[in-house]
Amino acid sequence: MNQNLLHTPEGVRDIYGAEYEKKQQTSAEMMRVIRSYGFRELCTPTFEFFDVFSKEIGTIPSKDLYKFFDKEGNTLVLRPDFTPSMARCAAKYYMEEDVPIRFCYMGNTFINTSNLQGKLKETTQLGAELIGDDSVEADAEMCALLIESLLSAGLTEFQVSIGQVDYFRGICEAAGIDPEVELAIREAISEKNVFGAEDLIASHVVNESAAKALLQIPELFGGVDMLSEAQAVVSNERSLAAIRRLQDLYELLKLYGVDRYVSFDLGLLSKYNYYTGIVVKAYTYGVGDALVSGGRYDHLLEKFGKCAPAIGFAIQVDDLMTALESQKIPFETKPAGCMIAFQTARYKEALAKAKALRAKGVSVELFNNTGIMMTREALAEVARHAGRELLDFTTE
Repeated sequence: MNQNLLHTPEGVRDIYGAEYEKKQQTSAEMMRVIRSYGFRELCTPTFEFFDVFSKEIGTIPSKDLYKFFDKEGNTLVLRPDFTPSMARCAAKYYMEEDVPIRFCYMGNTFINTSNLQGKLKETTQLGAELIGDDSVEADAEMCALLIESLLSAGLTEFQVSIGQVDYFRGICEAAGIDPEVELAIREAISEKNVFGAEDLIASHVVNESAAKALLQIPELFGGVDMLSEAQAVVSNERSLAAIRRLQDLYELLKLYGVDRYVSFDLGLLSKYNYYTGIVVKAYTYGVGDALVSGGRYDHLLEKFGKCAPAIGFAIQVDDLMTALESQKIPFETKPAGCMIAFQTARYKEALAKAKALRAKGVSVELFNNTGIMMTREALAEVARHAGRELLDFTTE
């Protein structure tokens, strides 16, 4: 037999048994919290037209997409990110809708990262999108919701960092910086490439005060008091408005009682260019990358013909499970029901019992012990391993 048939390609993996059960139960609990905020589940296709994730939309580079062709010659891609799909769907089905709409989702995304990065190429995302509300109250609701979702999963030690793209853009706008240069500086700051950002600023930014303000951005992180420091650095109205919005957001998060999980980072600009206001990332122990990514994208739906502000977040479920495991957070497995072990002579009796239990909503596994003749102790061990109660119909 070809041993390669037993292996998965680089960057994907099987999840089974107790690990998969834990992932499913954890996801279900987070979805319960999200639905409690009025969000309704939406399912979009696993693959879409290439244009949905094109450079103009502002998603990941084309080289990192899984691309293929249909019989008509259209270029299709496996979704690398849910947000553009959500925006397309909202524009298609809610074009004339003026009231806010709330979507939530769970599914797999696909990014063709380098094997050297050691990252999974297929990962599960769970998230929510609030479309049609540009208020700071909407910002607060989504930040509070992601925090409550992580808490419901059992995570307690994590930090949510909040940035504001308009602070950076206000400085660039006031200085008249070329859009391409602005994008390059933004990417350098977003990747924490301080030296790269310094080189770009030194060679392209003539305005001395703007250059100084841009160089300070990577250092502007910390608690709410840092926002006053950032406010003193700038004088343009767009940047000042961004700071005021963050200050208002913090006051609302105090009302939700989740402010202790929040810090601010004005160097948090995101690699996704469709973000326009706040940018959010969550971090915890045992995971190298952000556990949650999100933010406001007030102009993305315009690409699909609908003018509507929006904000959302996506939880990386696989990274969350890694964090829960590495932090040794206990997991209470819900009872899996029972296992009825039987021999042929008592099959009718065992089946009647199984049907009665299933009618009450109990999960029942029928185990044919005829010919195997496992001892009661061995059967009990099999049932225990499956998390089930043993009902023994193998004796006369």
